[in-house]
Amino acid sequence: MKVLLIKDVKSLGKAGEVKEVKDGYGQNFLIAKGYAKAATTEVLRKYESDKKKEAEQLRFELANLEKLKDELEKISISITKPLGANGHLFGGVTKEEIATALKEQKNIELDKKSLECSNIKEIGKHKISVKLGHSIHANFELEVKAQ
Repeated sequence: MKVLLIKDVKSLGKAGEVKEVKDGYGQNFLIAKGYAKAATTEVLRKYESDKKKEAEQLRFELANLEKLKDELEKISISITKPLGANGHLFGGVTKEEIATALKEQKNIELDKKSLECSNIKEIGKHKISVKLGHSIHANFELEVKAQ
């Protein structure tokens, strides 16, 4: 019996592979537990079309991320914070404040978890790194001003 593996099966193969197995193992274990489907032409055709759709979706995502990266590389945002008695910022600038300023000033919405910076406690210009996903990183400039 030929089966199309849906999930990785130890000592048999990885998801997406077509394997020849004994009828009982295929029916009673692999198909019953949801690890595989019977490798009919219809199932194989649907699997191939799903793979093509996934690849197209991935290309679309990568193109959008590259476009966002190019946009981020060109921008600069500013945040105004009060100074403490010692001349340093009172409290510092957090990732959440940076994400909010980016949304308000440039209408770019990013998750604060994707920002890579330590708590900024000094006025001046700072480079902020952003993880966009799929190994794509971008940098933009943040200027912190005294109130």
